[in-house]
Order: sequence, then structure tokens, then C-alpha cells
Amino acid sequence: MCSTPKMKLTRPRRSLPNPLLHSKPRNLSTSSNPTPKDNDENDDAHFISNLSDVVRGKQSWRIALNDPFISASLKPHHVEKVLIQNSSLFWPATSLLQTLLLRGSNPYEVFRSLLSSYKKFECGSSLGFDFLVQNYVQNKRVLDGVVVVGLMRECKLVPEVRTLNAVLNGLVRIRHFNVVVQLFDEFVNVGLRPDGYMYTMVVKSLCELKDLHKAKEVIRYAGSNGCELSVVTYNVLVHGLCKSQRVWEAVEIKNKLSRKGLKADVVTYCTLVLGLCRVHEFEVGVELMKEMIQLGFVPSEAALSGLMEGLRRKGKIGDAFDLVNRMGEVGAVPNLFAYNALINSLCKDGKLDEAELLFDNMGKKGLFPNDVTYSILIDSFCRREILDTAHCYFNKLINAGIRLTVYPYNSLISGECKFGKLNVAESLFSQMMCRSVEPTVVTYTSLISGYCKEGELQKAFTLYHEMMGRGIAPNTYTFSAIISGLCRASMMPEASKFFDEMVERGIMPNEVTYNLLIDGYCREGNITRAFELLDEMLKRGLLPDTYTYRPLISGLCSTSGVSEAKKFVDDLHKKNLKLNEMCYSALLYGYCKEGRLYDALGACRDMSERGVDMDLVCYAILICGALKQQDTQRLFGIVNEMHNQGLRPDIVIYTSMIDAYGKTGKLDKAVGLWDIMVGEGCSPNVVTYTALIYGLCKAGCIDQAELLCKDMLVGDAIPNHITYGCFLDHFSREGSMEKAVQLHNSMLAGFSANTFTYNILIRGFCKMGNFHEASELLVEMTNHGIYPDCITYSTFIFEYCRTGNLLEAIRLWDVMLDRGLKPDIVAYNFMIYGCCVTGELTKAFELRDDMIRRGLKPNQVTLNTLSRGTSLTRSLEIAGAYLE
Repeated sequence: MCSTPKMKLTRPRRSLPNPLLHSKPRNLSTSSNPTPKDNDENDDAHFISNLSDVVRGKQSWRIALNDPFISASLKPHHVEKVLIQNSSLFWPATSLLQTLLLRGSNPYEVFRSLLSSYKKFECGSSLGFDFLVQNYVQNKRVLDGVVVVGLMRECKLVPEVRTLNAVLNGLVRIRHFNVVVQLFDEFVNVGLRPDGYMYTMVVKSLCELKDLHKAKEVIRYAGSNGCELSVVTYNVLVHGLCKSQRVWEAVEIKNKLSRKGLKADVVTYCTLVLGLCRVHEFEVGVELMKEMIQLGFVPSEAALSGLMEGLRRKGKIGDAFDLVNRMGEVGAVPNLFAYNALINSLCKDGKLDEAELLFDNMGKKGLFPNDVTYSILIDSFCRREILDTAHCYFNKLINAGIRLTVYPYNSLISGECKFGKLNVAESLFSQMMCRSVEPTVVTYTSLISGYCKEGELQKAFTLYHEMMGRGIAPNTYTFSAIISGLCRASMMPEASKFFDEMVERGIMPNEVTYNLLIDGYCREGNITRAFELLDEMLKRGLLPDTYTYRPLISGLCSTSGVSEAKKFVDDLHKKNLKLNEMCYSALLYGYCKEGRLYDALGACRDMSERGVDMDLVCYAILICGALKQQDTQRLFGIVNEMHNQGLRPDIVIYTSMIDAYGKTGKLDKAVGLWDIMVGEGCSPNVVTYTALIYGLCKAGCIDQAELLCKDMLVGDAIPNHITYGCFLDHFSREGSMEKAVQLHNSMLAGFSANTFTYNILIRGFCKMGNFHEASELLVEMTNHGIYPDCITYSTFIFEYCRTGNLLEAIRLWDVMLDRGLKPDIVAYNFMIYGCCVTGELTKAFELRDDMIRRGLKPNQVTLNTLSRGTSLTRSLEIAGAYLE
């Protein structure tokens, strides 16, 4: 054994217990239980002879060693004597050792027995001890092997390097790194000369212990003792440095390998790439990967996936996509997880074409999409409202035989509900149930939200109760969807009740929930309750946003006046709460509604000073305000300013202007705007056509209106019931009821007639005093499945009241209420008028009170009618008294 310089690794030592130092050696050739002397040695000799025959013979060892005589009599010293007597039978001896170890013998007892035989027969080789240690390691009893190695050292027996390597490797595997360092220290100090493998195990252990300075010392020590380390040892150190985020030291080690006559291999490069990813040096990682490809190395899946994922997380989606394509040319492929993550990022970034390209290339690279891949693509196309493509991928998923999960179903159902295609959503829901795919709260919430948006609250509540019956608990989004539907339907008491139920269930409302309720109450005119909810929201620690403030501003404009709304906006500004153009548009609308265009323009200046830019909506409101006041000078000023800001009128603004000019009879300006709009490449839609047709019909230019309608029919803008209603209204006002009925019959044949068009005809006949024809229309519309609304009944009620037929008017009023129709303020005013002119003043005031109970505020017409009715009644009373 070559002598080596002493090296001490200052690691805490753990003493190895050594009972041999505290007890007398035992005679291992005798049994622990005394037997007659004349039988002892003879029996042992005979047994060992038979055992030797077994290991030399051709009989199966399993059968031989399971013999009751052998299995019952086999003792450690028997194995040792066979091992020593048969030096050429190492492997059979090893097998006998394994048989012995399987009995769970104490390592101290085994070592003593072997040592006793070793000394008794004065063996020249300690190979038996090495076999014993190796068998302990092979049987996953590494710590027992460590005990034997320690006992060997105490007895001046040095194990072979390969034996010690086996022990150190076993300790590394069970992460006993301190023991590795301790054993290395002890055996180097007694003259053992480590090889490269042992140095590697020690370097790995020190790296795991984060003692990188000592790891470097070990490598220097190996070099000073003439041990040529391989690149594997350096790779271990590189890995340790990278793991401790000392990646630049690791890069330096790689750069110095050539000085030692070594070359970095694929492991070196991949380890460094992963280390650079750990410290977010992705660009350097890309350069290093390019370098390794130039050397002919193919990056590992882990390195490529790590680098790609890092670029993706850093927002460099394009770089990640290019990297995958470049690496694909040399056969490097990221794992499926990284591929899915990149596809997901591309989709979120709106790069659906690149995502599809990655998907198409997966099969060529030996990767096959899983349910997650398909779910990502389906969800992304649904969110982008490209439902045809989403369904295409869904069909591919089914055809691929991949297990269906609820996620693609949820995406498709949500997408179809957003488009209002509830029949398709229902079909998907039925399909998933048939395929035993269990719906989740997301599934039900999407459907409930869809029904609520379409006003089908009954179906929404049916699904809600079905969900509860299945044991699926609703979440904040479920309750918010239903509250939204109730608010849309102006059912605020029910919405409030549902909100309370939500809180009682322990489901905390979020900002969206509060915003929905605040908007609902503001629309209802209950601004006090809306502000109470704002205070409650703040107490819960929720932060109001522009969606909270906009309805409050609109509500204040409607109930308290725009001046109060302006104070509220200024208070928010003082609190450094920034509003957006959506909030200011509500304020501008309030000013324009009150005819205060000058103040609206002042509010625009405030917006500019507060860093809020005007958008098309704001300009559209101002333009409507200027048109309402017929302020041509300001109108052109607003349009010019809009152009200076780089904004051009859109179809909504042009339509508003054309409509305003048409209604005020300024057809030359309306037609002029039409020509400008078309010249700028802004195509008119059905609303624009209808606005101009209305103006032409109102002005009696029916021929031009008909030409415009024919232009619609040959183009993309198909006339709707409102378009045809313009012609019906013109014919009705002109008394050309025959033409009106003829047109309406054509509309019936084309399924474009509805309650709106019937109301126009009924009004026309009523004005002409043709009650009989009007009544027949009421029956006809019901026969066609078209039902009268509040306006239909109000038209008849007004005619009955005007002619003094109050009883018939009351009868129709009751029919309307029985059908669940809610009278509007116009209907109430008609009935109040009828009561007043017939002297039923008490009934008139009862109707006024009922109107208030229903949340309708009496207007000036209501008050004037009641006032005149009261005056008339008093005059009649005075006249009656005078006559008496």
C-alpha cells in the first residue's frame, strides 16, 4: 500500500462503537452452549466438509441449503471456515454469506466470528471481510457495512478501495453525507489511496452539505497526489455550485477544464444551463445551449424544458418558441409539461397560430398531446370566441381516444353561453352527463350565467337547485351570476335576498357582486341603498373600482342632478382615486341630458388636466348633446377636436348624427353625413339605414326611403322590424291603412312582424276611429303567437278614456295586470286622465298611489292631470250648488 500525505477534513466525527475494545476475544470455533468434547470438533469438521461439497457440487444451492439439517445447524463460523478453506470459491462463499445475513445476524457477532477464524488460520488475505461488507451493502444494510468497516480499521485491517467505494456509494444513496466525509478522512489517514470514484463520492457529499470550499479542496488534494480525475468529478462540483446559485463559479470551472486535459461533456453543459435558469440568466443559457450544439451535443429534455420555461415565465414567449424550433432541428425535444406550458403562454399572448404550429409538430417529435394540451387549446379558442376551431379540437380529442375530463366541456359550455347559444350549451351538458363526466360548479355557473343574461331566470333557478341537489356548493361567481340576472330584471328585492343568502352560507361577496347590486339600485333610483353598499364594501376591505363609481355617478345624475354627481367626482379626485373615461362619460351624459353642454365641455377640460383621455364614447355623448341643442358651431368644433386627437367618428357617432338630423327634418345634412361616412370607408349598418329611412319617411320622401330599403336588401344590412316600422308608421299617419296592412302581411309571411309592428297598425286604426279593425288586430296577433304588451293595451285604454268609456278602460287595465304586464308611467297617466275626465277623482288618486308603490315617480303630466281633475270637480260642485 503506497503511503500518502496525511489530510484532515475538519468535519465533526461520529464515533463508531467498538465492543472489541472492551471485551475479550471469543473462541468462535466452539458453540456457545457446551457439548461433549468428543463430539464437538468431529461434528463441526463433518458439517463443514458437507457444506464444502454443496458449494462445489452441481445440486441447486436453494434446495441444498434448505435441507433441515443444514439450515438448522448453519452458524457464522461454518461459513467463515468454508470461505477460508476454499480461496478459489469466492462467489459461492459470497452466496453463503448472503444466506447467513438473511437471518439478520448482528454485524458485531459476524465480524468477531470471521476475525477469530482469520486469526486462528493465520490467513494472508482479508478478502473475506471485504466480501462481508459488500454483502451488507448489496442487501441494503449499508450502516451494518459501515460498522464492519469501522471494526476492520480498529483491527488494522484496511478494506479494498472498491469495498470502501461500495460503502460510500451506499451512504450517498441514503444521504448520510457526513458519514461519507468521516470515513474518507479516517481511511486516508491510515494510508488508503483513494481513486477517482471515491473522490467523486466525497465531492458529491460535500456539495450536498453545502461545503463547497472543502469540495474544491478535495479536488486540489486529488491533483496534488497524482490522481487524475475525470470530467464526472468536475460535473458533480459544477452541479453543487449551480444548486447553491454560484453558477458563475461553475462556468469558470467548465472554462478551465481544458487546462487539465479534460473536455466539458453534455452533462456539464446541461447542468450549467439549468443553473443559469435557476438564477434567471436565460439569455446566457441560450448562448451556452448554442455552444453545446456546435460541439455536437444534444441538450437533455430537462435542460431544454427548463430554459424554455424560464423564457416563457419572463414573458419572452417568442424566444421560447424559436428555441423549441431550433432545438427540434437537432432532435432535442422538451417534455410534455414544458410543451403544454409554452402552448398555454402562446395562447394567452394571443399567438394562436404559433400555438397550433407547436401542436402540429408534437407528433413529428415523438410527443403526443394529452388531455391538458387539448384543454388549453379548446379553452383559448373559446375565450377568443373562435368556437368552430374549439369544437374541431374537441373532436380531435375524442377521436384520439384520450380520456375526457370536465375541463374542455366547461370551456365549450362557457363559450356557447357567452354567444347566447344556450341550446348548444345544453346539448354539451347532456353529452357530458351521458359520458359520465361529472359537472362542477364551473359548469353550472356558466349555464346559470347564460340563462340569466337571456332573462330566463326560471331555468337559471332550476339549474341552481339541481346543482345543490347534487351536493355541488355554489361559489361567489354562481351567486354573482344570479344576482346579475335579478338586477337586469329589476328584481332588486329578490337580488338583495339572494345576496343575504350568499353571506349566510359563508360565501363572501367580491367587488363584482357589490358592483352588480350598486348598479341595480342606481338604475332603480335607490341611490341611498347604493351608497350604503359602497360603505359596506369598504368595511369588508374590498376596493371599489371604476365599475363601482360609474353607476353611482349615473345614479346621482338621475336622482340628485348632475351637480351632485360633479361634487362626488371631485371628492374622489381629492382622495387620489383615479377615474377613467367610462366614469367621466356618465358625468358628460348627465350634463348633456340637462342641456348643459357648456358645463360638459368644462368637465372635458377637467378630464384632460387629470390625465384622462377622451374616447369615442365621450365624443359621441358631446356630439349628441350639441345635436340636441342644435348648436352647429360647437358640433363642428367637437368633431374637429376629435380628428385632432387622431380619432375618427365610428358608425355609432355617424348614426347618431344622421338620426338627429333626420328627426329634426334636416335631411340635406343627414344625407351629407351619409356621403362623408361612406367616403371614409365606414359601412352603414341596419341602424344607420333605418335612421335615414325614418327621416325620409317623416319628411314624406317615401320614394327615396323605398330605394334605400331596396339597397339594404341587396347588401349586407337586412331590414328589421324597426326599418319596416318606419314605413308602417308613415302609412298609418297618412291614413293609408290599406298599404300599411299589405306591408304588414308581407312581414308576417317573412316572420318579421312582432308586437312593435302590430302596435303601429293598432294605433293607426284607433286614430281613424276604426275600433273594430283595431280589436280584430288584437285577436289576430294572439293567433299568430304574438302577444300584446303594455303599449298595446295603453293604446286601447287611451282611446276608451278619451271617449269616456272608463269601464272598458278599467277592464283592459285588469286584463293587462292579470297577464303579468307592468304598466309604465304613460299607461298610468292615461288611466288617471280617464278617471279625471269622468269625475272619478278618488280612483285617479288611488292609481297615483299604486304607481308610487310600484317604484314609478309621477311626472309633470301626472300632476297637471290630477290638478285639472281636481279643479274640474270643484267647478262642478260649485255649479251644482248654484243650481240648487
